[in-house]
Amino acid sequence: MQQPNQLTDLDVASTTKSVMKKLPEVTLAFWIMKIAATTLGETAGDLFSQTLKLGYFLTTIALFLIFVVTLVVQLRSRRYNPFFYWTVILSTSMAGTTMSDFMNRDASTRYLSGGATSLGWGPQGLGLGYPTGAAILISILLVIFAVWRLSGMTFEIRDIVTFRGEALFWSAILVSNTLGTSMGDFLSDSSGLGYAGGALLVTGLLAVLVALMKVPAVPNVLLFWIAFVLTRPLGATAGDFLTKPVAKGGLDLGTPGSSAVLLAVLLGLMAHAQVRETRSAPVQEARSRAERP
Repeated sequence: MQQPNQLTDLDVASTTKSVMKKLPEVTLAFWIMKIAATTLGETAGDLFSQTLKLGYFLTTIALFLIFVVTLVVQLRSRRYNPFFYWTVILSTSMAGTTMSDFMNRDASTRYLSGGATSLGWGPQGLGLGYPTGAAILISILLVIFAVWRLSGMTFEIRDIVTFRGEALFWSAILVSNTLGTSMGDFLSDSSGLGYAGGALLVTGLLAVLVALMKVPAVPNVLLFWIAFVLTRPLGATAGDFLTKPVAKGGLDLGTPGSSAVLLAVLLGLMAHAQVRETRSAPVQEARSRAERP
């Protein structure tokens, strides 16, 4: 039996929604930053695993640890901080890149960067292939959503204010970014569309999702998660298009230069979001005080 002063997660969500907002509003700026972060995640992941020749195994371990550190910082924050939030998104994108590569690829020469003879220390890759890897990741993502549903927590990210809700959210984000990488690599490497063709296909699918937002029968929450997965292969194909050799259909800008430019763009967007959040904080605080009983 619940004690008089004991609050459940749903009670907290209903009474502190505006006080403890931890996640951003989903606007056009949100999706621009998401694509920038996922594109950087692709180029930076490839920079460590392929260009620096650390391999998928060591890079995955290192980037997963970085994800854990950034996630702890985000979870301990008491309100939405753009730098904290988008750093976690970036870390999930980088970790998702190498996790997908490790699952799907092997030690064959077509996955090696120029002059490399191995993928670094440790296992060279599981070689599951993109379809099998995607099927596994989709299954994991569906399990996360099932647990989320059974927990009774909201799927609306603007209303997620509890630790359990945020933990489920970030679990889904990590798996969806890994799944999106597998989809992007399949489009770029195996579908015959190439980097530009894969990016155009995903862009077309995202346009369909935008149109479906006008259909009342289609839940916006469902559209959000489909779009979140699809923006990852868009970033993956865009990142490959920037870095891969011209002979393979890319621009051959290299992973260091592309990553540096994308990082500068993302930091600029994060700084702009931080300024806007700082300016709106007094208004949100006044509104939350007015809503208190």
